[in-house]
Amino acid sequence: MLNKERNIMNCRRVYILGGCQTDFQRNWTKEGKNIYAMMREIVNDTLEEVDIDFNCITQLKKEKRFEVFIGNLAAELYCKQGNLGALITDIDKCFYGIPAARYEASCASGSVALGSAITKIRFKDIDVALVIGIELMKSVDSKTCGDYLGTAAYYEKEANGIEYPFPKLFGKLTEELIKKYKLDENRFLENLAEIASINYSNAKKNPNAQTRFWFMNKEHANYRNTIFNKSVGGKLCISDCSQITDGAVGVVLVSYDFLSEYFKKMNIKNKSIPYVKGCGVRVAPFQFNKKMSESKENPFILPWTFQSINDSYECARLSVKDMDVFETHDCFTVSEYVAISHFGLTNPGEEYKAIESGSIKLTGCNPINPSGGLIGVGHPVGASGVRMFLDLYKQVSNKANDYQVENARNGIMLNIGGTATTNYTFIIGK
Repeated sequence: MLNKERNIMNCRRVYILGGCQTDFQRNWTKEGKNIYAMMREIVNDTLEEVDIDFNCITQLKKEKRFEVFIGNLAAELYCKQGNLGALITDIDKCFYGIPAARYEASCASGSVALGSAITKIRFKDIDVALVIGIELMKSVDSKTCGDYLGTAAYYEKEANGIEYPFPKLFGKLTEELIKKYKLDENRFLENLAEIASINYSNAKKNPNAQTRFWFMNKEHANYRNTIFNKSVGGKLCISDCSQITDGAVGVVLVSYDFLSEYFKKMNIKNKSIPYVKGCGVRVAPFQFNKKMSESKENPFILPWTFQSINDSYECARLSVKDMDVFETHDCFTVSEYVAISHFGLTNPGEEYKAIESGSIKLTGCNPINPSGGLIGVGHPVGASGVRMFLDLYKQVSNKANDYQVENARNGIMLNIGGTATTNYTFIIGK
């Protein structure tokens, strides 16, 4: 399968034309706006960003070269709205008759939409894909939101009747890490506080980050189980958590054939456009306890996550040494901690080396989440995969502005769904 995938990647590259993100600080319900308004805004802004208009889409439709892919977890719950693929037809008549569908894999929903679009372009089914990740979450109170998010776990066994189930599940991962690698608990918790501090600091440089005006430093994150930083799941506290967020992200993916036409039309010459160099996807056992049982004898606590990352490296014929920037799924600080070794930056159980050396900072040799990550930018669950993908595009095309990693040419992202049940990785480069 990997050899077949690699051959396809070589003969049919998928290029990233550009994209757009809403301001994750916004509360759309308080603005009196619904998911349709969010969809309309992100579609219009994304198409404007890449200079594709509705007339162009109409022509592409006639030639059967265009399709829409929408990543979303739970619009039926948050907004009482399903069938999001069809919702796009209310934006403009050009979308009448175009294939459009919603893709779901919990917090990796955006990546499933991306993966489907990439596959369609690789196999020459289409030449242009509009990929949207979207989630409106602040339509309900935080307790209800936590229950809805519990559907990304095995609900009846891991979430039903449990208040805020996901912090508790990742709190269990924290305990398992300490036990598996015999970590010093105080040192480990300081490492988690450093991860939180870095991501909040990076987010201050990101004009679309939800927390860009918030205060959080390592000292504050280290004040655990206090009135200002309460426990939410075992040893994990508020500072360890990503945010409940409203947001949408759009990207446009194209084939080389369309890119050539586009360059000619726009009179663009010799422009280096980032493309997808590698992909990986692995699904782990659904229940958290089964994951831990199955990985007991494995050096990696999340071997399926490691396999997904390694698949991307093999597909791209690259290694961790070729990566200049990393975007990872820090739904909690512990998920970023684990990702460090699974990316190959350290051996399993030695993640503290990368944290304490400063290598994962924005100015370090292996910067992780220069955007601010899910903790800093925000986590509209269906949109996070597309957001990470867009941020990698910005990095390798030198468009990240204040959070730009110098001389970034290749980057990798890890987007997980549930308790690292669905694992998607992409490598983007020039």
